Amino acid sequence: MSSGAIFDAMQISASGMRTQGTRLRVISENIANAGTTGETPGADPYTRQTITFKNELDRELGFRKVEVEKIGQDTESEYVLKYEPDHPAADDAGYVKYPNVKTLIEVMDSREAQRSYEANLGMIEQARTMALRTIDMLRG
Repeated sequence: MSSGAIFDAMQISASGMRTQGTRLRVISENIANAGTTGETPGADPYTRQTITFKNELDRELGFRKVEVEKIGQDTESEYVLKYEPDHPAADDAGYVKYPNVKTLIEVMDSREAQRSYEANLGMIEQARTMALRTIDMLRG
């Protein structure tokens, strides 16, 4: 593997780490707001955020790397309704809308993102080790 290829591998992995870091931030926001209701009667609560990725060609370096395409909102999932007539955000029927965040799913997604982050970090460490060994061989 040439030194250029080693550094390319490091840049590809760094790109993966950045996107997984963004994914972890989005997941953390979802978990932090899992109990956030609307402020007025019948108002919508926090809406779960979603993240999508894309492969993008880095023309300067000549390889594809993963990037965040967009951070959106989950409009497919329903809000959770709970009967709490004394809550300030209760509607006329006494129901409060709670976020469409499923904490278990968020935790599973965070574990997957963490594993992907760690795999990319491991790849960078391997590439660094190879680069250092190459330098040592050139010195010797």
